[in-house]
Amino acid sequence: MLEVTPVAAEVINELTSQSTTNDDVGLRFALATEDNSQAALELSLAEAVDGDQVVTADAGAKVIMEPAAAEFLEDKVLDVRQDDEGNPAFAIARQAPQDGVVAAE
Repeated sequence: MLEVTPVAAEVINELTSQSTTNDDVGLRFALATEDNSQAALELSLAEAVDGDQVVTADAGAKVIMEPAAAEFLEDKVLDVRQDDEGNPAFAIARQAPQDGVVAAE
């Protein structure tokens, strides 16, 4: 399942609070391409629709994923880094292996 860092949760909460007072709105991921090896993700602030997977992170931040995006992101971590101009930018990385858990090939 997608992990959301505390920094990413904070940024998501800031974005959603600036755009709406609706607590059902979160950061929604959708696949823009069908090629999982070179997946392009679309981000929006939206409510979940039927079939979406919702991850509620620290402080109530919601990450909403359409089914194909949820499958792609299941072993990932959502974080935030600063771009060259100092603005927050979402970053996705693979989750670190857990102690004693061997990844299947």
